[in-house]
Amino acid sequence: MTADVIDRLVGVSEGDSLDAVRRQRPDAKANAQASYDALFDSEDLTQVSQLERRAVAYWAVALTQSPTAGYYRELLAAEPAGTSALDGAALATALDVALEDATTVGPYGDFPAGPLSVENVDGLHWAPSAPLAAATGERLAAALAHTHLLTYRPRDASQDALQALLDAGWSTTGIVTLSQLVSFLAFQSRVVAGLTVLKGAL
Repeated sequence: MTADVIDRLVGVSEGDSLDAVRRQRPDAKANAQASYDALFDSEDLTQVSQLERRAVAYWAVALTQSPTAGYYRELLAAEPAGTSALDGAALATALDVALEDATTVGPYGDFPAGPLSVENVDGLHWAPSAPLAAATGERLAAALAHTHLLTYRPRDASQDALQALLDAGWSTTGIVTLSQLVSFLAFQSRVVAGLTVLKGAL
C-alpha cells in the first residue's frame, strides 16, 4: 500500500495544520487512498496493464494541466516496456509531444436534441497521430483517444465511443477500469487543488 498520495501531492506533513484538517474526515481520507491503491497497486492486471494505467493517468491529468501531472509522469517513466513498443520513459516523452496538439479548453460537445441543444459547443476531436498510434499500439491509442473524450467532451460519450475501445481489444471490464481511472483522477485533481489553496491560507 502506498503512503497517502494526496498528502504527498499537496505537501502535507504529519502534525501540521492541514494534516489536522484532513484527519477530521478520516473516512474520506481513507477512501480516497483506497481508490488509488485499487487502481494503481492492484495485483489483477489481466484487463489493464500497469503501463496502460500509468500512461492513461499521466495523459488524463496532463490534459487538464493539473499540478499532479509531474507525479504521474514519474510513475509512467519508471515502467518497463509492455505490449507497447515503448518503455515508460519513452512513452512519457511521446505523450509530452502529443500534448502540444491535444491540450485545449473544455468541456464542450453536443447535447441530445432538445432544450439543451442551444448550449452545444464545438471543439477539438482529437485522435492519435499515425506515429503515436504505431508506437503505443492500437489498444493504448484507443484508450488515449477515449480519455481525451471523457476529459473535454463527456457529453459526446456514446455507444460508438465504447465500440471503438472494444474494436481495439478492450474488454468490458477493462473499459470500466479505464473509466474509473479517469473519473478518480478528476476527483483527485480537484481535491489536491482545493487543499493546495487551503494550505496557502492556513
